[in-house]
Amino acid sequence: MAELPPTRKRLLDFIQVEVHAGRPIPTLREIAAKLGFRGHRAAAFHLDALKRDGFIQSESGKARSLRVTSPLAKLRSRVADIPLYGSIPAGFSDDREQQPDGCVTVDVASIGFKPTRNTFALRVVGDSMIGKFICDGDIAVFEHGPDPRPGQIVAALIDRKNTLKTFLVKNGKPFLKAENPKYPDLIPSEELVIQGVFRALIRRAKE
Repeated sequence: MAELPPTRKRLLDFIQVEVHAGRPIPTLREIAAKLGFRGHRAAAFHLDALKRDGFIQSESGKARSLRVTSPLAKLRSRVADIPLYGSIPAGFSDDREQQPDGCVTVDVASIGFKPTRNTFALRVVGDSMIGKFICDGDIAVFEHGPDPRPGQIVAALIDRKNTLKTFLVKNGKPFLKAENPKYPDLIPSEELVIQGVFRALIRRAKE
């Protein structure tokens, strides 16, 4: 479902304010006056649109029986907050600890999947993954838990240093590959722990 147009968002907000204040549902005349419509027909048009989209309901045969089915829940159901755990090097690995750094609010449709409690985000630092169009300053979204398949991008802890690379397996042995010829492959000498599998990328416009 597309986001509400501004006029319908204002109308829904107006109805919610009146309901929460304990006042009757506004009439078409009141709606037209509040939103600056020239007549009742425009008010009725936008009310009908809100009904079709499921934001409000009315009982048949009862005047002024409009009911807000959920205060913007249909819009909020599309939005998720993903915890942001600091940064991750996309270059040479680093032994910095990942620290909580707020959260990233996303539209579920824009990232292509519904985040779970195992979803987290990291801010990319460096250019080792530019071959996969992951750039310095981007925010990468990961899912903790699933085992990576060869060729998937991962957030990993290799010999106690974290990094962002492509997961590969050669002769039965896993290693990490940079997507920039300036950086070498990373072969674990002690351990390789996959912290999360890459799921989505968030890029903010540079000022």
